[in-house]
Amino acid sequence: MTRVAAIDCGTNSIRLLIADVAADGESLTDVVRLMKVVRLGQGVDRTGQFAPEALERTLAATDEYAALCREHQVESIRFVATSATRDASNRDEFISGVRERLGVEPEVISGHEEAALSFRGAVSVVDPALTPPYLVVDLGGGSTELVLGEFAPAAAHSMDVGCVRMTERHPTADPASEDQIAAAVADVHAALDAAIREVPLAQTRTLVGLAGTITTVTAQALGLPAYDRDKINGARLPVDAVIAACDALLSATRAEREALPFMHPGRVDVIGAGALVWREVVVRVRDEVAAAGGELTEVVTSEHDILDGIAFSAASRA
Repeated sequence: MTRVAAIDCGTNSIRLLIADVAADGESLTDVVRLMKVVRLGQGVDRTGQFAPEALERTLAATDEYAALCREHQVESIRFVATSATRDASNRDEFISGVRERLGVEPEVISGHEEAALSFRGAVSVVDPALTPPYLVVDLGGGSTELVLGEFAPAAAHSMDVGCVRMTERHPTADPASEDQIAAAVADVHAALDAAIREVPLAQTRTLVGLAGTITTVTAQALGLPAYDRDKINGARLPVDAVIAACDALLSATRAEREALPFMHPGRVDVIGAGALVWREVVVRVRDEVAAAGGELTEVVTSEHDILDGIAFSAASRA
């Protein structure tokens, strides 16, 4: 076993996984798995830079994670930053702050590498009863990665649409009006039109969704009385149930979303936009598969994602 720490710093949240990775690099055991909503990408789509208060929140969380890494005697740390950091002109300030706290160089990875790591994490625990090729969709705060493959990615594309970016790009009423929803849908459709030129969605046999928006939609579809990672992980839901859950979250008021027992407080304001993106992805994949003579009847949710992929890569480096 190699004890590693994987840190995924996205647009909305920063997450830590301390895990023991098996010598063959094929499985891992959680030691610590944490998530904090810090909204690093606050305003980045509009201003092109990190807000001072967003940097402060994120570096404070990094301090906590550094202490946990020391406590658990981690052998190797990999810190990965994604969409918001790729877009921020003042990212050097953030990078130096992380380096001071963790003693490692944070890596600002491309959308394609983000997709590959997400795929690695998801397929590491995929049910062998599921049929490949898998389309793994990682819906984050600033971007959404689509990656198709069986044992490794065969095609991938990163779309600049995510729950935070879409919330800021398309301000809405409470709840959103039909015109506001239509404008956001058009934005997602344009991104999907570009994605399909690189990723043949029609080849999908199993659609796997990752990350907080999708796990929250799954909790809604399951009607959970509280967020339950074990019930969400591996859930196989009919396509229509996923679409209905997305519609329910999109049409709900802020107060109604806030009252949901499984809703993380840091997702209340962005889950509507995230649900819209996920709905449009699911519908497009279903329609592309149908046009090719196939049928997509269900959607699989995984709690194993880019964080697991980062952990595996940290172990291989160690």
